[in-house]
Amino acid sequence: MKILIINSGSSSIKYQLFNMPSEEVICSGIVERIGLENPKIKYKSNSDEIERVCRIANHKVGLEKVVKFLLDAEVGVIKSTSEISAVGHRVVHGGSTFSKTVVINEEVKTKIKDLFSLAPLHNPANYEGIVVAEEIFPEAKQIAVFDTAFHQTMPIEAYKYAIPNKFLDEFSIRRYGFHGTSHKYVAEKAIEYLEGKNCSKIITIHLGGGCSITAVKDGKSIDTSLGFGPVAGLIMGGRSGDIDSSIIFHLVNNLGYELNEVNNILQKESGMVGLTDGLSDYRDIEAEAEAGDEKCQLALEMAAYRIRQYLGSYIAVLNGVDAIVFTAGVGENSVPMRKMVCENLDFFGIDIDLEKNNMKARKIEEIHTSKSKVKLLVIPTNEELEIAKQSFELLN
Repeated sequence: MKILIINSGSSSIKYQLFNMPSEEVICSGIVERIGLENPKIKYKSNSDEIERVCRIANHKVGLEKVVKFLLDAEVGVIKSTSEISAVGHRVVHGGSTFSKTVVINEEVKTKIKDLFSLAPLHNPANYEGIVVAEEIFPEAKQIAVFDTAFHQTMPIEAYKYAIPNKFLDEFSIRRYGFHGTSHKYVAEKAIEYLEGKNCSKIITIHLGGGCSITAVKDGKSIDTSLGFGPVAGLIMGGRSGDIDSSIIFHLVNNLGYELNEVNNILQKESGMVGLTDGLSDYRDIEAEAEAGDEKCQLALEMAAYRIRQYLGSYIAVLNGVDAIVFTAGVGENSVPMRKMVCENLDFFGIDIDLEKNNMKARKIEEIHTSKSKVKLLVIPTNEELEIAKQSFELLN
């Protein structure tokens, strides 16, 4: 069974075509920097590897370019869209409605649209992927796998906000958490890699355009940094992460901002973009910091500081930690960020090996010293494989 996986992020589309249940990757790739300068598309099959810079204004254009590669007479891997049995979609916010993988129908699409306001950078992109895939692959089953599902195991003291009870009881306002597919995948990989030895307490750190950190106990999420919507917690590409809520009221009541303006600021103009006056890609920020740009240097230091804050918090929640896992684009590739996060944490028994850390992970890598009490792992995430597995299981 051929299953195409579409993983639409806020500024990217990862895709993989799998032959299931063998988990054979037929082709894979990514559309990067959607809507930004110098967007590019990468396509890789067993016989071809292509990278092109081209205009990609939005997710719809990006998805159409992906499908052109799949069907291309020279480098394509399918002759007809009818060869695709299912298309699995990453959907960021499932709200209180979706706690497991589902087959997409009109009712499901309506509910995903209803959640646009809770994940305005993601659910619209996810929905767009579904609509385009329905047009291009009319015979395929469309499957939705929700980022929030893995975090359904959080205890009530972790997911409930300290606001009047009616807001949870009547309106389902609570911490949902995101990047669940990624956190689940790398946590399971860590447990498998360590062969169950001293790995009941794991902290997984997903660092990309969006960022989150999760406390995992015995394979289950018990706390996570993202909340009701994907803005809280760590400093992200364009999202602020944690801020004092009174700032919002000050901006509206005293500085004359409209609520929609404040929402746009926190969602798109904050985080690394706000701190660096316009840069969101860590590769660009690290290059400028290396060249002496003080704003970029401070942005990186602030991002690392926030991660360390959460590490300390989750070590307390777990009553210790056996392994810390870095994953996603920044976590897997940024040597400086991993170094800044892990240095000066010797009180917790965390000791990073700077030589081992000097790499970009293409497989599971250890970056701790022999004397470190905590395992430091870099594990490439594969949300697409996790989505493919869940999609196949649902259909079979």
